[in-house]
Amino acid sequence: MKLNVMKYVPGGGKWSGTIKRGKSIKFTALEDGANMSLLLYSASDTAERYNMPDTLKAQHTSHLTKGHVLMSDNGRVLTSITDDSLGWHDTISGYITRRIVDERYGKTTYQDNRNEWYRSGEENFAVELFRNGLSVRDLVPAVNLFSKVYCTEDGNMHFVPAHAKKGDYITLRTEQDVLLIVSNTPNALNQTINYPSVPIKIEITDAGKLSDDDLCLNFCPENKRAFENTWDYAALLEGGIK
Repeated sequence: MKLNVMKYVPGGGKWSGTIKRGKSIKFTALEDGANMSLLLYSASDTAERYNMPDTLKAQHTSHLTKGHVLMSDNGRVLTSITDDSLGWHDTISGYITRRIVDERYGKTTYQDNRNEWYRSGEENFAVELFRNGLSVRDLVPAVNLFSKVYCTEDGNMHFVPAHAKKGDYITLRTEQDVLLIVSNTPNALNQTINYPSVPIKIEITDAGKLSDDDLCLNFCPENKRAFENTWDYAALLEGGIK
C-alpha cells in the first residue's frame, strides 16, 4: 500500500492535518506507556465534530477498539477503527491540563527549560486549533489512544498503567475528509512520577475499498445508519449541494 505521509510525534509534541476520505491512519507506539490524545472535525464543515456521547451510546460501549466508529454530532462517521492491537482506547478521561501537569510533574516553562518543558494537551490543542482557524471554544472531548481507563460501580475512574507496549498500534480509516489534531501528552489520570515521553509514529496510506462485509459497517445497526448518512452527505457535496 502506497505511503502518503509518515510523521514522528515526540513526547510532548503535537500535529494537525486535513486528511482526505479513504485513507488509513496508523498510530504506532515506539516505546511502552504511550498516550495520544486526538480530536476530529469534518474538514468540509468544522462545526461538525467528534461526538463522544453519540459514539458510545450508539455502539453500547465506554471504550473504543476494532469495529467501532467515531461518529459526529450529525450522526455521520468521521473515522472507523479497522485494526487494533490493544482492544481498549480511552474515551472518558479527557486531555491533560496545564494545572495537572504542573501539580503532578513539576512546574516548567519554555523560558527556563526550552524544549524540555512539559507540555499539556490543553495548550497543544489550543495552538493547533488556532492554526486551523478554530479556537478553544471548539474543544471537544478527546479520545486517548493507547490508554485504558475504566469505571467501577462507585463511579470512580481508574487508569491502567503500562497498558500499551512498544509496537502496539491502532488504525483509523477516514470515511469523510477530516481535520485531525493530536497531542502526544500524558493521560490526565496517569499517576506516574516522571513525565511520560513516548514517541508515536503516524503513517497515512490509501485505504482499501469498503466491502459489504466490512466489520465497522456491520458492527451494529446504528453504525450502518451512520455510514448511510455519511454516503448521502458525500453525494450531496460532490453534486455541489449542501
